[in-house]
Amino acid sequence: MSRQLEEFSFEELVAEIITRLGDDPEREGLTRTPERVKKSLQFLTNGYRTDIENVINGALFEETHKNMVLVKQIEVYSLCEHHLLPFFGKVHIGYVPNGKIVGLSKMARVVEVFARRLQVQERLTEQIAQAVWDLIEPVGVGVVIEAQHLCMMMRGVQKQNSKTVTSAMRGTYLDDSMTRTEFLRLCGTDYSSVSS
Repeated sequence: MSRQLEEFSFEELVAEIITRLGDDPEREGLTRTPERVKKSLQFLTNGYRTDIENVINGALFEETHKNMVLVKQIEVYSLCEHHLLPFFGKVHIGYVPNGKIVGLSKMARVVEVFARRLQVQERLTEQIAQAVWDLIEPVGVGVVIEAQHLCMMMRGVQKQNSKTVTSAMRGTYLDDSMTRTEFLRLCGTDYSSVSS
């Protein structure tokens, strides 16, 4: 490759990867693969191009409810930044309102913004918790993610049944053990729905 890297199209770079892996990007099954990979990766990383403020889009409502709100089992799919392999699982988000509630579907949209980036599960968990904390300004926030990582399942140690669980807490979820315990109990995860 004597040309500068910037001179190559995304598709040409994918074709080069295919060649270096030992296959022919010109054979029938692979001729459109570079184009497909480009579209796929643009979709899977569209969180870089999404403004979190626009996700809420005015769906905050005045409400006197002062008890926990929990949205469970939000499906999540992301790409591990270390190997560009998927990890997938469930997100549980709880918050205690402070005069405002948010439209329930917005929780799933917040998850998508950060999941659609190159990620590690630990950072993803913190980013979701911080976004809910900043956008809704609740008394407390708790986020739990449980996921399976193909970088552990398909390569490396190849452990098929391992799951990684991460949590992030803010406000009363961090300071009050009763609130934290209630949140974790209500998460009451059904592991059979993640994968078996």
